[in-house]
Amino acid sequence: MNAPLQRPQPAEPGFAARCRASFARQKAMALIGARMTSIEPGRCEIELDWRADLAQQKGFLHGGIVGMIADTACGYAAYSLMPATSSLVTVEYKINMLAPGRGKRFIARAEVLKAGRNLTVTRGEVLADGGTLCAVMQQTLMMLPDTPDTPE
Repeated sequence: MNAPLQRPQPAEPGFAARCRASFARQKAMALIGARMTSIEPGRCEIELDWRADLAQQKGFLHGGIVGMIADTACGYAAYSLMPATSSLVTVEYKINMLAPGRGKRFIARAEVLKAGRNLTVTRGEVLADGGTLCAVMQQTLMMLPDTPDTPE
């Protein structure tokens, strides 16, 4: 029988404040009104309220916005486990849209599947209010050691 997965450990105790400060610098998240509502070692949640200017022609949350909040939640789940002196970039992701983005509030939840020395694999999901699963994502991120997570 396989041993249960161990809870990931952050690389440093100030990970939550570091992640929140980084998120606060993301102008794209501010533009769409996204909020980081939870950050734990290897996990992140981002919430977004529906707005007409974020919708596609049928009135659903645009798929690009769905991907945007999933990508960001996955990124911060990974970043929560990385050293404070590092930053990261998304290498690739696959997203499946499962239902229209219909609702008043959307939650992107992400968790780390495997944190390696250089690459981290995460998975995320986006749910509309009422619990409708709108999208699932799997993502690979690359850690950039000794590269600050601040503007150049």
